Amino acid sequence: MLTVGVDVGGTSVQAGVIDKVGAVIDTARVATPGEEGALEDAIAGVVDQLGQRHQIRAVGLAVAGFIAADRRTVMYAPHLAWRDAPVVERVRSRTGLPVVLEHDANAAAVAEHRYGAGRGARVMTLIALGTGIGGAVVLDGEIFRGARGVAPELGHLRVVPHGRPCSCGKQGCWERYCSGTGLATTAIELLARHPGRSTVLAREATGDPGSVTGRRVAAAARDGDPIAQQAMAELARWLGDGLALVADVYDPDLIVIAGGVSESAPLFLDDARDHYRTVLTGAGHRPLARIRTAQLADEAGMVGAGVLAREGLAAARPTVRSWSGVFRRR
Repeated sequence: MLTVGVDVGGTSVQAGVIDKVGAVIDTARVATPGEEGALEDAIAGVVDQLGQRHQIRAVGLAVAGFIAADRRTVMYAPHLAWRDAPVVERVRSRTGLPVVLEHDANAAAVAEHRYGAGRGARVMTLIALGTGIGGAVVLDGEIFRGARGVAPELGHLRVVPHGRPCSCGKQGCWERYCSGTGLATTAIELLARHPGRSTVLAREATGDPGSVTGRRVAAAARDGDPIAQQAMAELARWLGDGLALVADVYDPDLIVIAGGVSESAPLFLDDARDHYRTVLTGAGHRPLARIRTAQLADEAGMVGAGVLAREGLAAARPTVRSWSGVFRRR
């Protein structure tokens, strides 16, 4: 029984055919349109493309945004066109298939808990470090969503009063210091304070400040650039501070670090662990959460969405529809 998991991001719509053991056996990708109808058509398009090659039984959508408690509506997605949009109904009408909707961090957490770094954890927290910070909590195998479906917005914990402005409207949010974007901002600030210390980054920032991205800072740190290395050290400190906050609230037995920034974990994760151990409430007198990097990389959102689609399909049996070139009653 195959499903399609679709990771709907601000840059691309990435879809994968997911089998019963969580493996991605085929993929399709398209750039993310900026208008609602075009976005839904793009999703239907990648599902259709995969449906020409496989028997697809259901679709799961992983979306970065506020998902309503009934998981049928995207209330707000900062990098997408949807605002109070009945996305499940719209995509279902375009594909003719059952559709489930989930926050992208929750979908990634499901995948990691079932098939990746989180297997066996009773209380698992996933921290996705990317452009911002996504968060998810798995309690005894179930996603914790809060009373209205939007928990936990860990990236918008305020860690610096009157700190850097955030797109959410607040100042000093954790993701403004501990994300790919936050890493780049830290590097630019350090370059302004210490213009003579950098080699690679200083030249790039002079020519084009926009070229100083989190990925580029990590690469410069590997090459020995002192400003980039200091920026990575700052990221490690902020990550340790945030992990201590998360552990104080949820007391997880496992924290999984995911997202694009986690690809550079050798540059910061050991320091972050050390800092976390020192600032955790009751440090030295309580068990520490294990901290691991994600195993499924950028496929986690697709895999988790596909898994949730399969579970939704099983709950809705016996009547489903299947796509194999044309729709037919199963």
